[in-house]
Amino acid sequence: MTRNERVKAEAIWTILASEATEGDTIGGLMPKAPATVFAGLGTTIFESMSRLAETHRAINLGQGFPDEGGPSGVVEEARSFLLAGNNQYPPMAGLVTLREAIARHEDRCYGLTRDPKTDVLVTSGATEALASALLGLVSPGDEVIVFEPLYDSYVPIIRRAGGVPVPVRLEPPSFRLDPAALARAVSERTRVILINDPMNPAAKAFDRAELEDVVRVADSADAIILCDEVYEHLVYGREHVPIATLPGAGDRTLKVGSAGKIFSMTGWKVGWLTGPAALVSVVARAHQYLTFTTPPNLQAGVAWGLDNASAWVDELTRTLGEKRDKFAAGLTELGMSVLPTTGTYFLNVSLHGTEWEGRDAEYCRHLTEHRGVAAIPLSAFYVGEPVRDVVRFCFAKRYEVLDGALARLAHAAR
Repeated sequence: MTRNERVKAEAIWTILASEATEGDTIGGLMPKAPATVFAGLGTTIFESMSRLAETHRAINLGQGFPDEGGPSGVVEEARSFLLAGNNQYPPMAGLVTLREAIARHEDRCYGLTRDPKTDVLVTSGATEALASALLGLVSPGDEVIVFEPLYDSYVPIIRRAGGVPVPVRLEPPSFRLDPAALARAVSERTRVILINDPMNPAAKAFDRAELEDVVRVADSADAIILCDEVYEHLVYGREHVPIATLPGAGDRTLKVGSAGKIFSMTGWKVGWLTGPAALVSVVARAHQYLTFTTPPNLQAGVAWGLDNASAWVDELTRTLGEKRDKFAAGLTELGMSVLPTTGTYFLNVSLHGTEWEGRDAEYCRHLTEHRGVAAIPLSAFYVGEPVRDVVRFCFAKRYEVLDGALARLAHAAR
């Protein structure tokens, strides 16, 4: 049996095994256990809470997606491109027009110079960019430093690449980076430092001093910095500072961006990765064997948006800042302890000192089942023993939705 035949046979056995009962055999053979990294994972907390919200007809402030769509011009450009018949494979690295638009965006916003031919890679969403980067850069046994609480896809991808996640915990309420803890996490096997800025689910934007600490440690460890910056335009009360702009960071930093987050069109799954050509080229070799490419009409729409919709993006940031303030004030009036929110479209509430202290998952289930509002427990975002005193709400919703949630929560605040 060839390798390809064996892979196909194992895939068929896996499917059949999922339908078999205990003691069944398949073709006289017992199926092999499925691969352990992903097969051992449960349903994501987002899917679990969304199902629960649907069952109880709850207002879903758990999963992070906006209620409203993006710029009409982005959609129209994608529509025109589609109808023109441009529906064959685009270049693996992305449409030239989009790569050029991404380069202009980084120059215009941050003064970063990118060669669209070598320094920009278009991916099918930011998660695919992260997967391609980790699979391309991490070898078995390499260590990847992550900051927890963290986005839930990081650790499974690191482990699938054969890497070892090394968590550095950021503690509420401020989730400030402790440079000594970061330095202790470094070893001779440190390959990548993965940072999410602005940070989901902590809802914080790192300040310059914290980012300088990351660069300093990365330099001492000769590590690559992989920065997930999908919320780069959703920063409140300060300017976003890409870590690649700091002295000593440019040659070792890869940045991940997301059209879905920039334009509030999360279903489009158009992302990108930028950085020095030597690193981008390695990531591209992994990308070519994952999704290979991304729908060309969506790429065309995003290219138009990056060049022409900056005013829309600025207005989105302003509006979300107002929603953050309104929702935070409403929760505070209800007696809840709201933590600082300097980035993303999430807001965290501390349960410390309440009857629900240490039981964030139970609290979220209670809110969904009995108060009709779904939130996410932060305990789902840790590698080791989690903090169980914080819950996360998404405020990227229509005003009437936020008002409705506050009304339902009025009886559950204490």
